[in-house]
Amino acid sequence: MHKISEPAILYFGTPVVLISTLNEDGTYNLAPISSVFWLGWRCIIGMATTSKTVQNLRRTGQCVLNLPSVNEVQAVNNLALKTGMNPVPQAKQGRGYYYEPNKFGVAGLTPVPSQKVAAPRAMECPVQMEAHVAEIHPIGEDNEQQRGRIVTMELKIVQVYLEESIIMNGDPNRVDPDKWRPLIMSFQQFYGLGNRYMTHRWPAFRSINTGVRI
Repeated sequence: MHKISEPAILYFGTPVVLISTLNEDGTYNLAPISSVFWLGWRCIIGMATTSKTVQNLRRTGQCVLNLPSVNEVQAVNNLALKTGMNPVPQAKQGRGYYYEPNKFGVAGLTPVPSQKVAAPRAMECPVQMEAHVAEIHPIGEDNEQQRGRIVTMELKIVQVYLEESIIMNGDPNRVDPDKWRPLIMSFQQFYGLGNRYMTHRWPAFRSINTGVRI
């Protein structure tokens, strides 16, 4: 039997992404997010406007989306309550955040050069996607308490890197779902994937721009 409910947050589970951006002084920012989804070679993310990541994306128009596996869960957790904003926004101060200028260092991850964007990739993450900002849209403008505080960003993926261990045998442009173990965030807790129960019969989705099957 279903019951009417008002959850504090509608956050039923999405993959974790570590988004790397370039700061004004040439240093790097690295932030965990999980409000994200993909359509072909476009990615939609949602973030608070008080974040350093949003500030950097608005200024540079570039980033890297690094997808950690379950093996990188500690690296992601090391970034908890750390922000690249200095001074720390008041809203984040009240939640216990503090300024951390070396996000890659505290996470224990290694920045490596990208090819098509200035922001670095996180070497240890099995999936890395260089991206350009296509559009920025405000969210919740009809709510006085939310107005100006949240944005969604449409990102255009321009380069993808896959760790060889997760590539499907015989097809360098496909990820093997039995090898790829993404880190999942559900109601602010970390999870991995369970067993596969069925092979779907949906037709393969093809990117309009590239013809690559996703």
